[in-house]
Amino acid sequence: MCKTIIDKEGGFHYFLNMLTKEQLHTLHLLLDEEKEKLVARLKESRSRTDFGSDVDSFEEESDEAEEFSNKLGIEQLIEEKLENIEHALQKMEKNAYGPCEKCGTPIAYELLSINPESRLCKACKAK
Repeated sequence: MCKTIIDKEGGFHYFLNMLTKEQLHTLHLLLDEEKEKLVARLKESRSRTDFGSDVDSFEEESDEAEEFSNKLGIEQLIEEKLENIEHALQKMEKNAYGPCEKCGTPIAYELLSINPESRLCKACKAK
């Protein structure tokens, strides 16, 4: 499948989508599986918050506040990863999955198989 990509300077680039149907299917399954795990982890994290009034000391209260802060940070990271996964799944639906969002070159299957929600190719990530 050939795609035309217009770069920022208005030039045209033609790239053959290097991903086969089987590869796309495998990546879709990876994204769905990771999404399920993250949703379950987020639900578990949000349901286990139990900061009661049985605090015996300021030290215990401080520990609970620190735990709560750490938990919020982890939940934020999970939510960001979920957004990236949703973005990748939407791109798959639109047949726009695979090209780097910065330079337009196809992202290697090897990279996508490790990080299927990746938006950038190896060269752009290195910059």
